[in-house]
Amino acid sequence: MEKHLYLIINTHAGSGNGQKAAAKLKKQLKLFNIKHSLYYTEYAGHEKIIVQELAKKILIPWEESMKESGDKPFPLLVVMGGDGTLHCTVNALYEINPAIPIAYLPCGSGNDFARGAGINRQIEKALSQLLRADQPQKIQVMKYSEKVQDEKGLAVNNIGVGLDAAIVQAANDSATKQTLNKFNMGSFSYLFSILKVLFTQKGFPILIDINGQTLEYSKAFLCTVTNHPYFGGGVAIAPTADPKKPVLDLVLVERINIFKIFWLIFLLIRQKHMNSKHLHHYQSSKFRIISTVPEYVHADGEILGKRNLDITYSLEEFQFWFTDN
Repeated sequence: MEKHLYLIINTHAGSGNGQKAAAKLKKQLKLFNIKHSLYYTEYAGHEKIIVQELAKKILIPWEESMKESGDKPFPLLVVMGGDGTLHCTVNALYEINPAIPIAYLPCGSGNDFARGAGINRQIEKALSQLLRADQPQKIQVMKYSEKVQDEKGLAVNNIGVGLDAAIVQAANDSATKQTLNKFNMGSFSYLFSILKVLFTQKGFPILIDINGQTLEYSKAFLCTVTNHPYFGGGVAIAPTADPKKPVLDLVLVERINIFKIFWLIFLLIRQKHMNSKHLHHYQSSKFRIISTVPEYVHADGEILGKRNLDITYSLEEFQFWFTDN
């Protein structure tokens, strides 16, 4: 079926990779004579404003009958950027009408959602997946509700409490990040932050409710809920997770001495970490996590703050437009 692509492009994604990806994309659009309109984000959160305007005037929900309709091109929203850009766009779309489908062209630093969902991380191939599809497919994303701050939203990758959130916060605050970004080396700021936080992050008490069963840990170090295998730019923290299944995965690591932490990281790189006695893995369609000690929390790499929390996780179906590789 014919489509008109309404592209929201973040050229700043991936420490400058977005600019190069946008240039490649424009060549492909011209080469294949694809109907399209381009919208460039100018500041953080601008994608939300663009989505709101497009939803008012152009975007429509998908219906199966449209597959056979040849009257006019289907107006397809496409976001090109990193996981943070996708996070903001999906949340904006969910507030307006979750029946409106979305397509994604990854050009960020981590691109974990693309890895987990099966979207090629090369712009040309990801565009091909988009164009070959004649209807969207349903992908599970996380829905969260945090009672302390009365905050709700969606996450396409994972929501982390403790170590991974502290690393993101440290990287964002790093004095070297802006300098490294100028040389397209922003990812190195995360490496420095990882080394720093590994030595400084303390264990914290946490309660986990799984289907009415309460589990208590006195020295949690990392607590991540995810709906696909990856976090941190391709690290398979939950290898069995699948975004096409209505199941969430929770991974919790307890605070241990630094030598055991490095050994666990070694096992993680080799995807043999799931058998470690210091790592706990649970699966359910719903989780609740309570922490009375303020810890950093992130959703898809977007810092929600350092806070006490009472957060419930569930699943929400969202329509993504692409074919499998």
